[in-house]
Amino acid sequence: MSATTPAEHSAPGDDPGHADLPGRIMSGETAQQPAVLRRILDEGAPRIRETAARVAARRPRFVLLTARGTSDNAALYAKYLLEIRLGLPCGLTSMSTTTAYGARPDLRDVLVITVSQSGGSPDLVASTRAAREAGAVTLAVTNNPDSPLAAVSEFHIDIMAGPEKALPATKTYTASLLALYLFVEGLRDGDTSAADALPELAARVLARRDEVRALAARYRFAERMVITSRGYGYPTAKEAALKLMETSYIPALAYSGADLLHGPLAMVDNVSPVIAVVTGGRGGEALQPVLDRLRGRGADLVVIGPAAQVEAASAGFVLPAEGVPEELQPILEILPLQLLAYEVTIARGQDPDAPRALAKVTETR
Repeated sequence: MSATTPAEHSAPGDDPGHADLPGRIMSGETAQQPAVLRRILDEGAPRIRETAARVAARRPRFVLLTARGTSDNAALYAKYLLEIRLGLPCGLTSMSTTTAYGARPDLRDVLVITVSQSGGSPDLVASTRAAREAGAVTLAVTNNPDSPLAAVSEFHIDIMAGPEKALPATKTYTASLLALYLFVEGLRDGDTSAADALPELAARVLARRDEVRALAARYRFAERMVITSRGYGYPTAKEAALKLMETSYIPALAYSGADLLHGPLAMVDNVSPVIAVVTGGRGGEALQPVLDRLRGRGADLVVIGPAAQVEAASAGFVLPAEGVPEELQPILEILPLQLLAYEVTIARGQDPDAPRALAKVTETR
């Protein structure tokens, strides 16, 4: 593997001389992630733990998670954390039941967590306001403490990612994951010291852009991609698919490994690549039968994960995640996939900073 360090490798977003290059903003924001993770750990963690203690004192019996797009994938990660680490039942809300149909469920003793980068989408604000009026404990997780969503919520967590100008979200995604992890561990008064290694490990991953560029050259002409994982890695698969679709316009289908075996496996061939996010731990173990089936079908299998799994695949990217708890690995897993979306888009002659038909704040109602 490449031995480059962050200081030896520059991305277009790091150099003012690249101001006119496509993808300059996305590249620069992707490179900021180690610093953002360090900022959350150094400055944000005490406030997050304080918020968690105040929420825990309310003893919620159920959790509802509300989000759209990239934030929805962060919310799905929180669902795994809450159910596995705390044993709290969780659900992902359908906002239209409130905003379009006017339903008013009884939400007493329910914790409603709304995740949003901007905190400005009208449906998120309206849904959270309605939840609070229905008796819920409401928590907003945003990158904007002055947002309308933060204003209507009882509690707020600032993910402290700094301004994000590129349409594809990168640093706000990993910042949301870390903030949600710290919050959930705060609810159970858990030890979060394992997260201290993340900034350095993230920098090591991002320094290996040349490896990802080689993968992008291999798959720049792909007409379709399938991305699969299980457990904590499943939100990563969904977020990677979203990044590929919104930047390169390649149809990318994300499936839980279990769901992939229930029908969609029939579309897998030796032409369209399958990206498997193999999380070290129980999720990776549960994915093993799926990997075996994919190899048996002659799939062009790309693995993001441990070295042994990458060596058995057609191609891949070895994550420096040894010793990192399974629940924290998604913060590292998404990084090479963000780079892949960027590099594939550039290789296809497109600008990842400005995907067609998209706006930074999507105003659904």
